[in-house]
Amino acid sequence: MAAKEPLVITAKDGMRKWSRKMRSQGKSIGLVPTMGYLHQGHLSLIQEAHKHSHLIVVSIYVNPGQFSPSEDLSTYPSDLHGDMLKLNSVPGGVDVVFCPKNLYDYNNDSDEKQKNKNGNENLGAGGGDGNGVVSCVEEKGSGHETWVRVERLEKGLCGKSRPVFFRGVATIVTKLFHIVEPDVAVFGKKDYQQWRIIQRMVRDLDFAIEIVGSEITRDSDGLALSSRNVHLSPEERQKALSISRSLSKAKAAAKEGQVKCRELKDSAILTITQAGGRIDYAEIVDQENLKSVEEIKGPVVFCIAAWFGKVRLIDNMEIDI
Repeated sequence: MAAKEPLVITAKDGMRKWSRKMRSQGKSIGLVPTMGYLHQGHLSLIQEAHKHSHLIVVSIYVNPGQFSPSEDLSTYPSDLHGDMLKLNSVPGGVDVVFCPKNLYDYNNDSDEKQKNKNGNENLGAGGGDGNGVVSCVEEKGSGHETWVRVERLEKGLCGKSRPVFFRGVATIVTKLFHIVEPDVAVFGKKDYQQWRIIQRMVRDLDFAIEIVGSEITRDSDGLALSSRNVHLSPEERQKALSISRSLSKAKAAAKEGQVKCRELKDSAILTITQAGGRIDYAEIVDQENLKSVEEIKGPVVFCIAAWFGKVRLIDNMEIDI
């Protein structure tokens, strides 16, 4: 059977027209948002989307709004040709690949752009995180000044060290929802905080979209799949296995009755640091509200972010006892 060739759409209007035409025919649309450099984890999201909708749209867009100028936007891996080959091989296929060039290009007049570049006039009360931290969008003076924030859920975990990240994620996902107009959107649980933030945003803003969380895809040795894994040296990759191993150890200990979070976290931190990792955070939080807990009494998730070399990795494991 020949591989299904997806339609490639780059224009916002073209994407909307396709979606509205399909929906007028009674077809439901599933969206899988990605930043490209696809791996088996992304492909598993597509397979999950097939369970919930007739047609599949995969977006490929590296979002500058979620990166601060000091982060790795310029080095984020990209391989559109390779991505298309992988999408052609997905069981059930992909109907559309939406890969816009710049979702923050509004054709503003040159005077406004120049003001943003020279005077940073739009970076005050409306820009950044309120503490002078801005994203790559604002730094380049695109004129974009509207942001979506899920104020409480974005504060902990990754939000502590990446203050513009989640408002950038929530904003670009909102834009994609308005452009693609899906019935269902699938997000990976590896980015657990992101998944919960999008769920809350959809609830609070009354989007008529079902948000599906898909389980983490791991390599055979347990490492959670990530586009950033390509930047790990063989030695760093081996050391990074300490993250998933420490999470599995904590889950097993909790099942055996060790429910004091401080002890579980200390053990995981020791395992990772002894392997050569630098801890960003190691937190055990409620699965729904992401508040830290001191003792496991209900469903929690153990979330870890750690650096190996120049690569920041995140992973988590749900614990239900």
